[in-house]
Amino acid sequence: MKVVVGARGSKLSITQTNLIIDMIKKAHPYLEIELKTIKTKGDILREASLYKIGGKGVFVKEIEKELLNGEIDMAVHSMKDMPGVLPEGLKLSYVPEREDYRDVLVLREGLNSLDELPIGAKIGTGSKRRKYQLLRYRNDLNIIEIRGNIDTRIKKIESEKLDGVVLAAAGIKRLGLDKTLKDRLVYLDKEIVLPSPCQGILAIEIRKDDKKMEEILKSISHEKTEIQAKVERGFLTGAGGSCKVPIGAYCEIYDEKVVLEGFLGTEDGSVLINKRMEGSKDSLEKLGYDLANTMIRERDSR
Repeated sequence: MKVVVGARGSKLSITQTNLIIDMIKKAHPYLEIELKTIKTKGDILREASLYKIGGKGVFVKEIEKELLNGEIDMAVHSMKDMPGVLPEGLKLSYVPEREDYRDVLVLREGLNSLDELPIGAKIGTGSKRRKYQLLRYRNDLNIIEIRGNIDTRIKKIESEKLDGVVLAAAGIKRLGLDKTLKDRLVYLDKEIVLPSPCQGILAIEIRKDDKKMEEILKSISHEKTEIQAKVERGFLTGAGGSCKVPIGAYCEIYDEKVVLEGFLGTEDGSVLINKRMEGSKDSLEKLGYDLANTMIRERDSR
């Protein structure tokens, strides 16, 4: 049996997709697996602001079209790039183990920590979630909007004379850049910057009626990550997840108890709310929806 896997053409996307292909091959060595790279709107318009060109969906629409047309059998995405609602006929399948969920600050040479940054330090990020949480921690920072892949953004530290850029730790680690950047990396605890919902989790998208692919992918499932993905995506969907408003979430599991921390703000950052809610393993998506609805009501009443 041959399986065609679709992914974006970026170095990170191909690395992540090959990780999934290796996991599948380990469990199903008889499968012939082909990787097909697909250019998305987000890859073509690299410098444009995300929320101006269509939000999260700009990294997945073209790939989803090929999935619906039967040109590919499955697609691998960063789950944090997935909109809360998928196109009719598609679904997310089993979820492999999560990589580091945190954000990381890549500093220019000679700097050592977030607290030691000079007054008015220039920090690059295209994310409102990162921007407003960093400004809440240090309101003197000068946040510069940047986009591009990981390598491009790191190069902008030199080319645009930035003091640092904020990226997802998962991408840095999957590309092995943590070994070369070493002391220039400052991992941001969730108490400072709560991550994007499902950051560090890979999403595998398939056609809803494809039982064969579902059966194949069962072998890579990771229980804790499956729970986190359901809860955090519930929060994203409940909050009407888009790039226009800052949204963050992280779910932790303690035996039968599930704890969700959420971050939600207004588009201009004038209202920023953090809240946590506890639930059980019986009400995963509901916990996400409930916390999102509580926070929306609080935000809109201010």
